Amino acid sequence: MSHKILVFYGSYRSDRKGIRLADWLVAQFRARGEDALLIDAKAVGLPMLDRMYKEYPKGQAPEALEALAGQIKAADAFVFVAGEYNWGVQPGLKNLTDHFLEEWFWRPAAIASYSFGRLAGTIPDGVVRVAESGVTGPADAARYAAEGADVVLVGEALVKDGEPAAAVAALKDAGART
Repeated sequence: MSHKILVFYGSYRSDRKGIRLADWLVAQFRARGEDALLIDAKAVGLPMLDRMYKEYPKGQAPEALEALAGQIKAADAFVFVAGEYNWGVQPGLKNLTDHFLEEWFWRPAAIASYSFGRLAGTIPDGVVRVAESGVTGPADAARYAAEGADVVLVGEALVKDGEPAAAVAALKDAGART
């Protein structure tokens, strides 16, 4: 039996990193025979919360809100892909989820986090902790290593550095110091 799983992502940034995790999750669920759908807050384009879905008279909610409410009500489970933005969840994801209340009730939900800092503790023991965004140099690599990263992806730092060999040495040294 196939389950309808909605995967929510909420970043509006132009260089969104977490969308790769959201897309990967959808692909993994589909590979297992599940009916998975990505709900991208940026693509849905809901206005800032003025009224919750339940506060509209029946049939009078904006079209995008009505369509999303139907998808949420029909879903069997939810996954929220959440990065840490200024010590909290992405504003787009928060705005999207806050439009609804009862529509979420009584179904399983999970959070897939791709951040370090406060949300890093939500990653279970035994899982390789990968820091994949915002690494611009040795200071970032050292900070992520100190916060518990097992692996730090540094491609952007190397591409932008004029001397990649020296950058690799500095990044390795920064990670080893913690």
